[in-house]
Amino acid sequence: MTDPGPTTQLTRTERLDRLPFTRAHGKLLGASGVGWALDAMDVGLISFIMAALGAEWALTDAEKSWIGSIGFVGMAIGASVGGLLADRFGRRQIFALTLLVYGLAAGLSAASAGLAMLLVLRFVVGLGLGAELPVASTLMSEFAPRKIRGRVVVILEAFWAFGWIAAALIGYLVVPAANGWRWALLLGTAPALWALVVRWRMPESVRFLERAGRHDEAEAVVRSFESSPEVARRSGHPEQPDRRATSPQEGLSPVEAPGTDDGVASVAEPGAPGQRVGWRDLWQVRLRRRTTAIWLAWFGVNFAYYGAFIWLPSLLVAKGFDLVHSFGYTLIITLAQLPGYAAAAFLIEKWGRRPTLATFLAGSAVAAIWFGQADSVGMIIAAGMTLSAFNLGAWGALYAVTPELYPTPLRGTGAGSAAAFGRIASILAPLSVPLLLGVGGTAFAFVVFAVAFALACGAALALPELTGTPLEEG
Repeated sequence: MTDPGPTTQLTRTERLDRLPFTRAHGKLLGASGVGWALDAMDVGLISFIMAALGAEWALTDAEKSWIGSIGFVGMAIGASVGGLLADRFGRRQIFALTLLVYGLAAGLSAASAGLAMLLVLRFVVGLGLGAELPVASTLMSEFAPRKIRGRVVVILEAFWAFGWIAAALIGYLVVPAANGWRWALLLGTAPALWALVVRWRMPESVRFLERAGRHDEAEAVVRSFESSPEVARRSGHPEQPDRRATSPQEGLSPVEAPGTDDGVASVAEPGAPGQRVGWRDLWQVRLRRRTTAIWLAWFGVNFAYYGAFIWLPSLLVAKGFDLVHSFGYTLIITLAQLPGYAAAAFLIEKWGRRPTLATFLAGSAVAAIWFGQADSVGMIIAAGMTLSAFNLGAWGALYAVTPELYPTPLRGTGAGSAAAFGRIASILAPLSVPLLLGVGGTAFAFVVFAVAFALACGAALALPELTGTPLEEG
């Protein structure tokens, strides 16, 4: 590893940025990723449970729509509040709490005696799930080495595919059985157990600890990463960090300002230690443009993704396939998420954040139109796999971009608020599908989804390009 100069001139965050990807990074990625996969499994299961309950409880399309949407109402609230709490109380604490809340509620929902009870518990599940995702991506982005930060966050998001594949397998193997949907929901208690591991084994964000004045703890976390064997192997000797670097500003030359795209060279520090920040700070002059763009991108992606994939098994049943076959086709389509994530993880550091996100969104729009026109098993699977790959690659890029747009005091709030605004679309999308089908059938519904992807693509092009820049501290 190239020697960056005397360690007395490095802040703790710079010391983290210059590290290779170490075993400590891998453990953090694994801990966050398993929680992420469990989240995806829970969301994915609802698409299968909707189809099963529609038959067992003789539900109308409107009632099934509410099963798909009510969790997203909770997610919208959870995402906005969770990000704010993460900026005030720490990333790790809120991450573990959200896993516990939604894991317990998911298990209890297996005992639902009717639609009303199920809807209430799904709302609570959404509260925990909505708060967890932006907090996890924020924590990972603050630890990942700068040169591969985007790739690491995309890999984190790729755990979503494993969770959705698990949901598809459970949907295919378990849900069609008698009371299978109850057993499927009972598996949602796994996050409650995982929360105990998360709470005690994950490190807290160094940036958060420094802002809170907990410098000894911050130094200990940095040293734990610097003591990884990979660091010694690459440098030829163990790292010797500067013990005097107890403040994020000590020994710093003027900080490189990563975000001057909005015409303002610098910004007042809204997040000095002890000073609270909130949602209104996202709309200060230099952040206004990027907040607007990222909110619109989140809205478009959520509307198209959840409108299509939450209803996918039910749409296949409506096309004449039986429950088992529709679940099997959904499983095959879901597997295509993995190459989508892999491509996004590679391209996000090669092409950059903005072109990668825009390209995958444009590909999603084309694939959505194709899927809406598909009229045979082969075409449905091919178009569905293409849509799945492009759409989930876009998700990976979106999660990588979002935390980078905001300075440390606002990073959790910014990521959570963008996700919360997107969740409004995820609430509306499942509810809108029956209306869209009534107007023009499946083809019309997927044209609308394509338009949503296209609007998100336009918003992505308005974002600043931050590939290779350090995360902003002020």
